[in-house]
Amino acid sequence: MAARRLLLLPLLAVAGSLAFPAAAEIKTESFREDPRASIMFEKFGFSKSGAVRIVVTGAAVSSPVARADPKQLGFFLLSDESLLHAIDEAQEGPSREKRAAATNGGGEDPDGGSGGAGAGCVLSSPYVKKLFTFHDMKGGHYNKSFPVTRPDEYTLFFANCAPEALVSMRVRTEMYNVNADGSKDYLPVGQAPVPAIYSFFAFCYAAFLAAWAYLTLSRDRVNAHQIHHLMSGLLVARLLYCLSAAEDQHYIRVTGTPHGWDVAFYLFQLVKGVVLFAVIALVGTGWSFLKPVLQDREKKVLMAVIPLQVTANIAAAVIGETGPFLQGWVTWNQIVLFVDVACCCAVLFPVVWSIRSLRETSKTDGKAARNLSKLTLFRQFYVVVIGYLYFTRIVVYALKTVASYKYRWVSILAEEVATLAFYLFMFYTFKPAEKSHYFSLDDEEEEAAEMVLREEEFEL
Repeated sequence: MAARRLLLLPLLAVAGSLAFPAAAEIKTESFREDPRASIMFEKFGFSKSGAVRIVVTGAAVSSPVARADPKQLGFFLLSDESLLHAIDEAQEGPSREKRAAATNGGGEDPDGGSGGAGAGCVLSSPYVKKLFTFHDMKGGHYNKSFPVTRPDEYTLFFANCAPEALVSMRVRTEMYNVNADGSKDYLPVGQAPVPAIYSFFAFCYAAFLAAWAYLTLSRDRVNAHQIHHLMSGLLVARLLYCLSAAEDQHYIRVTGTPHGWDVAFYLFQLVKGVVLFAVIALVGTGWSFLKPVLQDREKKVLMAVIPLQVTANIAAAVIGETGPFLQGWVTWNQIVLFVDVACCCAVLFPVVWSIRSLRETSKTDGKAARNLSKLTLFRQFYVVVIGYLYFTRIVVYALKTVASYKYRWVSILAEEVATLAFYLFMFYTFKPAEKSHYFSLDDEEEEAAEMVLREEEFEL
């Protein structure tokens, strides 16, 4: 039973990480007396000319029980295609593994042979591609590249099948595809178009910002309010985010390292996230263009959402930079996603309060036409915000999960298209204008509006 658990643990870990994007940077990580049975390093989509290079230094193993067998500690690749077979094998137990090993000659091993890994250890599975074990090292050091000629998305693992063994080592990993001219491409196959996608949307936001600046600073400057200038800041943040993302992915593709652009990427990711939620909440309250101040409960929403967004983005940056070899990496990703969804729900409250307040006011102030127009406007905004948040948090997440590794860029494109469409709707709907422009019903329609308000409850 213990042997089966050693095989199943890393497989469940990679299954839980399928929804998260593959990393491609050259990474170096140190481990000191690590007791984990498996450590996941990277996921990468390979073409038919891919390769993995692993450099291990200072490797040492200690065990309070007995001297660890070095053949039970090593690195391997697991493809998405073989994942379900490997999990099925682990659940059925060692007997099937022995039959499969006898049939397939001990599994797929680039160096030949089963390598002596014990029955039940993932290193002896015929469904993984074993790279090397500690038995192959000399003096605790190892440096070798392994070709990957079968296109697929692979996950690099370290397996520790020795009972109660503690591992210390420093590991440098490189995963890349080789271009026709012999140069290395450190982006996975499914992320190859990503730099071009971000560059295109950076250009779109630059044009968007120029048009918006013309409206707020020149043509309709008299009718521009504080919220419109904050919306300008949102466009600036989004533009800088797309630029830094494009540069970050470009340098990773060419050199394997972001050359500092990852710092700018995470910074502007934080800024655009905070400003976006602030703009949605403030527009939902009608701040500055309908009323000059916020109510206490609206201030409390902002005071809750902004710190949560800052915390979630900082946590996402730390998780993104440390990589999947961080203990509890999948769990922390899920926590960050949950916090983001909670913020999405919180920013809807001001819109709901505005709709309910307008509904109550319409019964007493005798301005049915104007109130009906306000209700229609805010309910449209409410529906569009829900659609945008649902698409970018749930649908995009699902696309990352179900899309083939060759088309991981589709989820990024879908998110950017949805974001630009939402911005266009929000900025057009609440562009600088006289107050009466937002609510353009004529006085002649007052009686009809009163009937609508009596019959239509505007329930959410």
